[in-house]
Amino acid sequence: MSKPNDPSSGAEPLRLSPVSYVVLGVIRLRGPSTSYDLKRAVGRSIQYFWPFPHSQLYVEPNRLAEAGLLSCEQEAEGRRRRLYALTEAGKDALDRWLGSGTEQVFELRDMALMQLFFSADLRPDQLRDLAEGQVRFHRQRIATLEEIAGNTGEFAGQNRMLPLDLGLRLARTYVDFWSDVAEEQSG
Repeated sequence: MSKPNDPSSGAEPLRLSPVSYVVLGVIRLRGPSTSYDLKRAVGRSIQYFWPFPHSQLYVEPNRLAEAGLLSCEQEAEGRRRRLYALTEAGKDALDRWLGSGTEQVFELRDMALMQLFFSADLRPDQLRDLAEGQVRFHRQRIATLEEIAGNTGEFAGQNRMLPLDLGLRLARTYVDFWSDVAEEQSG
């Protein structure tokens, strides 16, 4: 029997989304996982640089299992949880994606920057309040990321920790930027 992602099946190839790769990648890192396990792992890692609705982690594994990229074992009794594991086809799909590079432009969705863009009619004190609020927010984010960095244990020095370093650098840049905005409104 051919799989949906098998070109010989005549079916359209399975389209993998960023969430597909999150599921495949997290299962490769942590081993067989339930959707709840995926949600917890993403909440402690990927959410800091790739936010998305975690409800997708309850739908996407089924889709990937139907395509043969994951295997699925369901408990016979109790909560009847499903445990997903990476298949060889799933490993191959993840490896192809990891080796493909990307030409996507960095996506920035920042409500405070949108507010700044439309702030022409704000009083200086209102704009200063916005900027100072952002400085506080990003300093708290730095504290959170530094705490995570201090608890990486066995993962310290691994490539998967590099996004944490970039997150810290970006948060520090935000503090500098918003501090400058606040200072300009004080003068």
